[in-house]
Amino acid sequence: MKYLLAPLAAATLLASPVSALAVDEKDRADQIAASQALARGEILPIVKILDIATAKVPGDVLKVKLERKPAGFQYKVKILAKNGRVREIELDARNGRILSIEDD
Repeated sequence: MKYLLAPLAAATLLASPVSALAVDEKDRADQIAASQALARGEILPIVKILDIATAKVPGDVLKVKLERKPAGFQYKVKILAKNGRVREIELDARNGRILSIEDD
């Protein structure tokens, strides 16, 4: 069950447009930008990011988040490591480069 949340996270990222009442304009713009970047191949899909993250920190994926930063998109992946610790890995969404690994 390593990728238990992957389908849910992918569905959330690529979900159909949500009502403006539920999501503020910045979040809506970020969702559109992420969807377009993924379609153009400018960011890696979640499945590839999860492969990279779990190769570095083996365990069960708890949460995946895609954030828009001034320098571009970054994924944050929380993993319950085999030793019982929760680790958070930040990755560059364009190339999967690991930016940081921290205990959460």
